[in-house]
Amino acid sequence: MTHNLYKHKLLILDFGSQYTQLIARRVREAKVYCEIHPFNMALEEIQRFSPKGIVLSGGPASVYDEGAPLLHKGVFDLRIPVLGICYGMQVMTHILGGEVSRTQDREYGNAVISIRNHSELFHGLGADEEKIVWMSHGDRIDRMPPGFQILAKSKNSPVAAMGDPLKRHFGLQFHPEVAHTPDGFKILKNFMFTICGCEPSWTMSSFVHRTVEALGRQVGDGRVVCGMSGGVDSSVTAVLLHQAIGDRLSCILVDNGLLRKGEAEEVMDLFGGRYGIDLHLVDASDRFLTCLEGITDPEEKRKIIGREFIQVFEAKAKELGEARYLAQGTLYPDVIESVSFKGPSATIKSHHNVGGLPEVMNLKLIEPLRELFKDEVREVGAELGLPRDLVMRQPFPGPGLAVRILGAVTRERLEMLRRADAIVTEEIRMAQLYEKVWQSFAILLPVRSVGVMGDERTYEHVIALRVVDSLDAMTADWSKVPYAVLGRISNRIINHVKGVNRVVYDISSKPPSTIEWE
Repeated sequence: MTHNLYKHKLLILDFGSQYTQLIARRVREAKVYCEIHPFNMALEEIQRFSPKGIVLSGGPASVYDEGAPLLHKGVFDLRIPVLGICYGMQVMTHILGGEVSRTQDREYGNAVISIRNHSELFHGLGADEEKIVWMSHGDRIDRMPPGFQILAKSKNSPVAAMGDPLKRHFGLQFHPEVAHTPDGFKILKNFMFTICGCEPSWTMSSFVHRTVEALGRQVGDGRVVCGMSGGVDSSVTAVLLHQAIGDRLSCILVDNGLLRKGEAEEVMDLFGGRYGIDLHLVDASDRFLTCLEGITDPEEKRKIIGREFIQVFEAKAKELGEARYLAQGTLYPDVIESVSFKGPSATIKSHHNVGGLPEVMNLKLIEPLRELFKDEVREVGAELGLPRDLVMRQPFPGPGLAVRILGAVTRERLEMLRRADAIVTEEIRMAQLYEKVWQSFAILLPVRSVGVMGDERTYEHVIALRVVDSLDAMTADWSKVPYAVLGRISNRIINHVKGVNRVVYDISSKPPSTIEWE
């Protein structure tokens, strides 16, 4: 297992907090390897994982609720430092003999804590000082477990932080992982480095070296097929494999007719030419567009595209010769979701990663990026020498432009959207916003509006513009793009994209909306 390659690592046990992934991101930022597992991870598995420290995440439950997620008491007997955050602190208190109760005044948002006791956890923050933190709880600690002492208080929390320095067990009622706790990262680093004794050995340079070696051992003398899309995930996957096994890797780019302007040509030129990867282009645009004719339901579009992709990819892979492995650019957030203690989320979208291929083709799956977050994948791409434009490329949906055309997909509507989307990208780049926002793209709406162009009345299509800020796509806020930039985008689209006479800007956030419209 990958974690065995790292001696200095943390284990995060998940109780369902919306911030659990953010804890992991902060730990990784400090160059310490970590993994997220469900709160009920078996004690034997925890011991095999051999972490330097354990973090208990927050969560929406109360410890006194029926069926509340609780921790195996043996975790506290492993002689491993433990940090409980919010609900994790309450679980620690409950299991070790303290008392948790519902508070009269729920704390949510900014709060001020007063550090009451010198502790390694608050090293460098100053004793008897007040600090701004982010609270999100309706319960509080009324009585600490034996051996614990108060480290900090707040107006509504007599125990805002606590610690047992002998056993190295600590609890925080607030969330140190969020940006709203200004000194939170310092607190986490104190736990990782001072209390747990971790060393910052998690770097993308070491990841590339270890992964290339591991892929070589895993594949042996076998062959691998990999689907290319032009996105950063599949690109990094392919280059890592190419370094590991050379010409025993074959990549397939399926042009489903739903790609962005010039995308297929760019991918072929870069990877087939500059990198010398065995890359094969399959033009199946007619097939996909015929199957999508008249289909307006978003989920049906996705199912059709996924089904046809599998069939096209399988046929081409068989033509290229026998392979043992299928490579896929699965990222760590997908892995976390699949092992969540609450079970996989309800299907909001299918075709995030194309499922079914390993079973259909009787192949073993290779996922070299499955332990990385998106920002880490970009770092790996830079480490591998990929062009910055590719490394920083914004996410693009698996079904392509089909889910950015609301309603039926036709060649005419595809061409209209391609041209509008290219203008959006050009203008966002020229405004030096491309790498500052998470995504920026155009959507073709299934409505027409009245307009006046020249002295003539028009009745033409509407383009919606979507630009969002996000860290990981789990939540997102609409970007405050300067009016001048929006004006240029609108003007160029209306003047240069035939059939469009109106551009609107989407100012909804996720949640309640999603980033994509379908």
